[in-house]
Amino acid sequence: MRQVPAERVRRQILGVLRAWGMPDDLAATTAEAMVETDLMGIDSHGLSMLMMYESFREAGQLDLAARPRAVLDLPATALVDGGANLGHPVADFCMRLAVEKARASGIAAVGARNSHHFGAAGHYARIASSAGMIGMITSSARTVLMVPTRGTLPLLGANPIAFAAPALRNRPFVLDISTTTVAANKVKVYDLNGVPIPEGWVVDEAGRPVTDSAEAMRVIFQEPGGGVTPLGGAEATGGHKGYGLGVMVQVLSATLTGAAFGPARNPTRKPGDPDDVGHFFLAIDPRAFRPEGGFENDMDAMIDTLRATPPADPARPVLVGGDPEAAERERRLEGGIPVPPALEAHVRAICGRSGARYELSDD
Repeated sequence: MRQVPAERVRRQILGVLRAWGMPDDLAATTAEAMVETDLMGIDSHGLSMLMMYESFREAGQLDLAARPRAVLDLPATALVDGGANLGHPVADFCMRLAVEKARASGIAAVGARNSHHFGAAGHYARIASSAGMIGMITSSARTVLMVPTRGTLPLLGANPIAFAAPALRNRPFVLDISTTTVAANKVKVYDLNGVPIPEGWVVDEAGRPVTDSAEAMRVIFQEPGGGVTPLGGAEATGGHKGYGLGVMVQVLSATLTGAAFGPARNPTRKPGDPDDVGHFFLAIDPRAFRPEGGFENDMDAMIDTLRATPPADPARPVLVGGDPEAAERERRLEGGIPVPPALEAHVRAICGRSGARYELSDD
């Protein structure tokens, strides 16, 4: 498998986005989010997303020149129209707007509608923590794939939640999870690598587990029944909690903002209609609650205590949210981002169709 330097991956993504007609600044924001996602080991939401984005573009769903704009702007809240562009520039705009408002008001919330897939939610939570803020992001999703607890048909998306909180000595605490057991795009990565998925991620229309990654992709994207399990899996192991969290995310991201709910919209959806994904962004300034530095000092103490927990396996120390991604980022900055042959072939083909230069290698 080829290990590609991050800068080459960035140039590749930029080249394709520009060839598709995305303005330079929006393309740079999108490429930054995608390559950072790959660097942190979230291969499901980085370079490999070009395949899906190409399909959006070919279907006429995207307006890659559109800029996010606030259609409702109040002192501590805003509603943003994403213009049917990719979600990365929309989410970047919204999180920065929430941070700006929170500086003045202590807490701020920004919602977005008429957006698309925005990659990894944690990337935008880190924008808040880098500014000294607590950040929380939720998003609805285009693909209906989560089977509700006790159900047989998928009715919700992966509906992710991300949360970041700053510290002083330590890296920020960053939580970035889907409310499903796994994101569908992670199943895609297993399929690209030709390896089976763990039992419990995907079930068929009869509730039977699916472990063949190619078959799992078919169940998720082609079959009317079956799909991905809620976070927690079966009801006996807490799947109803993941299902409930998924509904909560849908309420904040879509019901609150006026974005789409897939099962209600899909029967009347026409070819080329945008996904109308919704997002929700919350920024909290700790100084609105405590003297400056008090929150961050307590975050450091908590993180230190958690990491000092005696491990069950000395070779596997206790971590906190954000640690695995930070370690993987260091490894990949030095050794490159792994690009499996199947993905490399897809990217070459996309370059051929778009007219973009192939940047992942010199051959």
